[in-house]
Order: sequence, then C-alpha cells, then structure tokens
Amino acid sequence: MSKRNTQQRRHIIMTLLHEQGEVTVDELARRFETSEVTIRKDLAALEKNGQLLRRYGGAVTVPKEMVAEPAGEPVSKRKQAIARAAAARIREHNRIIIDSGSTTAALLGELGHKHGLVVMTNSLNIANALRELEPEPTLLMTGGTWDPNSESFQGLVAEQVLRSYDFDQLFIGADGIDIGRGTTTFNELIGLSRVMAEVAREVVVMVESDKIGRKIPNLELPWAAIHTLITDDGLSADAQQQLEQKGINLVIAPEY
Repeated sequence: MSKRNTQQRRHIIMTLLHEQGEVTVDELARRFETSEVTIRKDLAALEKNGQLLRRYGGAVTVPKEMVAEPAGEPVSKRKQAIARAAAARIREHNRIIIDSGSTTAALLGELGHKHGLVVMTNSLNIANALRELEPEPTLLMTGGTWDPNSESFQGLVAEQVLRSYDFDQLFIGADGIDIGRGTTTFNELIGLSRVMAEVAREVVVMVESDKIGRKIPNLELPWAAIHTLITDDGLSADAQQQLEQKGINLVIAPEY
C-alpha cells in the first residue's frame, strides 16, 4: 500500500478500529508500510483526542460510557481556507517561523506532506502538534519567558535565540488590521513579533476578514515589514482596494 499522509492514515486506522473493535501496531505497520514508531505516534495522537484507548501492542475502541463531548471549537472554514493558501507558499526544506495563535495553528493540518521543514515557534501547543506530523519537521523553540496572556514565550532571551537564525518565512496572525498602519494587537509584548519579521525573508500575515479594519492601539507590524497578507473571501471590495494600495501581496482564500 502506498504511503499516505498522516490525516488519511489516522482516518483509516479509526475505520479499521470501528470495524474490528481492536487493532495492533504490528498489523497497522504492515498495512501502511511504515514503522511501528509512526503507528504508535498515530495511536497516541488519537487517544489524546479521545478516539481510542491504547493497550499493549495496539488499541481498542472507547467504551460508550467513556465517550464525552469533544472539547474545544473546531477550526472554522475561514481559518482552514487561509491555512491552505499559506501552506501552498511553503516549499519542502523551508525554514519557517509559526507564531502563536489560533489562525496560525490551523496551518499545522496542512503540513503533513511537506518534507525537510525546519520550524521555529514560541508556542507550546504548536510545538506539541508539530511533533505529531509525519514527516516530523525539525523543531526549534524560542525559549524565553512564558506569557499567560498570549500563551507563548516572549522576552529578550527569545529575541536573542531568533537572531541566531535566518528563515524563509514567518507566519503570524493579528488581533486586528489597521489599514492605515498595519497589524495591531491587544498584547503589549510586540518585540518578539518584530524580531521574527526581521529574521524572515517573507512575512506572511494570516488573518480572518472580520478583523480587517479593526483598530487596536498597539501597532505590531507596520506595512513596510509585511510582504503577504492572506485572508478569506469575506473581504469587502473597498478593503481589498485599500490593501492592494499598500504594496503587499494580497491573497484571498476561497472557502470550499
């Protein structure tokens, strides 16, 4: 059987599990022509999501009395569209930064088929999700001081670590887009975002259209620091025209 990407393989594992009631690591490794380490990683990720229970050598279905309502909100179609458009810009073996945030985190589901990536992040959630990808990218962490408001590492140590590298692309979100000034944020800790932009050859802002025109006091990245803005097809014609005049590459991602 030809090798499938992570999402496809895990979907098939769940289909087999529902049909058979149990699966073994050895059986799955032979079926997918992959390593037992990869299969154990799949089972661990599926168990973490509450989809199965691991046992020695394999996994079984979750008893009905243990099934709970799924926690957390699903990724919106707009975020998915933006993530697909962003992932299309990433070449294999690229060195990229993924900043913390729900929109940038949606990018992770689109990276399963990219080989040789080197990914820096300041987010523990993103770092943990990257470890579940196959092929697994080389993971770099900024370190620094944990900021509970942004749920990310910030500060001078993180900035110094970033300046030790250079990257092909930065993928960063925003709390708002001030069409006159650039990206804006509620967080006053903007130093790391600016260093991220300095060390990346392309700065890609990923933001939903309903945030465009939202003015927030803290300017994060001015237009001069931004190369590409990716948003969804809810963008108004007037806002589109104004953004195109900023000299950036505007990408409008359709939902489908």
